[in-house]
This record gives sequence, C-alpha cells and structure tokens, in this order.
Amino acid sequence: MVSLNKNCALNELRGVIQKSVYERIEVEEQNRILELFTTRVFLEETIDKAIFFNKNIDWDRQNPHYQLTTTAEDLIEVFKLRSDVYTSIEYQEEFPDTIEGLNFDKYDHNSAIVYCKKNKEYTGTSRIIFDSKHKLPSEEKFSFDYLRKKNIKLCETSRFTIKKDSTKLSFDFKNIMRAFHEITTNNSADLVVSGIREEHFKMYSKFGGIHIEKELDSYGHIEVPFLIISWNPYEASKFFKRSFLN
Repeated sequence: MVSLNKNCALNELRGVIQKSVYERIEVEEQNRILELFTTRVFLEETIDKAIFFNKNIDWDRQNPHYQLTTTAEDLIEVFKLRSDVYTSIEYQEEFPDTIEGLNFDKYDHNSAIVYCKKNKEYTGTSRIIFDSKHKLPSEEKFSFDYLRKKNIKLCETSRFTIKKDSTKLSFDFKNIMRAFHEITTNNSADLVVSGIREEHFKMYSKFGGIHIEKELDSYGHIEVPFLIISWNPYEASKFFKRSFLN
C-alpha cells in the first residue's frame, strides 16, 4: 500500500475543491468528497502508527499461537474481520466502521493488535490498548483515573472478534487469551481492563486476579447488562495457566 503524505494530501484536496470543484458540484457532494479523502488519510495514518507500535512490542515472534499486525495487509484483513463479525452480531451501532467494511479507530495507534490465522484465513483478532493521552475506550462509560492515581500502568482489551465461535473455548479464544497474558506481562502492564457481557463473568472469574470495577445496565447501544472488569495477569489461576498457557 502506497503511503500518503497526509498534510500535503489534505492541502491539495482543499485547494482543488476551493478552486474548481466547488464551482461544479453541490455542497453536499463537496462534503462527501472531503470526508472520503479525510478518512482515507486517517486510514493511512492508523496503518503507519499501528505498524510502528506493533514492531516495538515485546513478544515471542516464534510462537505458533498468534501473530501481531506488522504489515498493512495484516491490518486491512483485521479491520475487515472486525467489520464482518460486528455486522453479523449487530454491534455496528456501538462500534461503527470508519470506512464501510473496515473497522478501525484512533485506539489502534497504540495497540498491540493480535490475530489468528488458519489456512491463510484470518479467523480471530483482538487488541491490547496501552494507556495514552486518549485514555481508554471504556472511559466513555466509566473513568479509570482512580487507578491511575495509584500509579497503575493500565491497558484495555477490546475488539475481541472470532469468525467462527462456539459455546466451548475455541482455539482462537485460547490463543488470544494467551496473547493477552504474554504481551501484558512482557510489556510491564499492571492491570488489564475490559468491558464484558455480564453473562460471561462466570467464565472470566475462573482466570484469577479478576475484579468487577463497575456494573452497567447497558454498554452504549448494546442493551444488555455489562461489566467493566480488571484483571491482574500476574495473579492468573491454575485454571487459566492450564487452559491457556500450556
């Protein structure tokens, strides 16, 4: 994928529109064109920053269980997978595509983006968002500042999507949970926060080091009970180690 010079691209676009395009098309169409170019530039920026971030994450590159996105092709496939799965489970209203068919946002800039692949097919993905000036996505519902005041190094897992899931612990689920543990501990994170459906807590409670930070009646547009939980990966239970790390 050819990298764009973001500032030049936007400046050239505005210049063209101001000089000639504005004279020939309606305002609504002008705005649509500008939006398309702006989102394309944001996609390029997201790819560049995500690749740089993932190449600097401490992880076992020889492990056979999962990979990190270190190429533009990987990221595009992950963004497609998110879009496909969220469309199928009707999560698009809460987690909308930035470009139709591609699901990404500013938090990808500072995330370890994990994926699983089988026979050249991308089958599962999630991300570990490391705390930054943007804070964490669940803070649109609940602030973690009280944890930051304790000098706790936070990260958040999100965009957990598996193409072919089942009621049992699938291989992709196991591999992604393994990645969560290995990447957070290798990169000195203290606590992992996540938003989960309340009905899934029974399973997560077996992982060890799990604490409920907040109970929610819904998660934005997802009208089912949710929990904001925290997980100390250094307190992983025997069940977790046996199920995900062996």
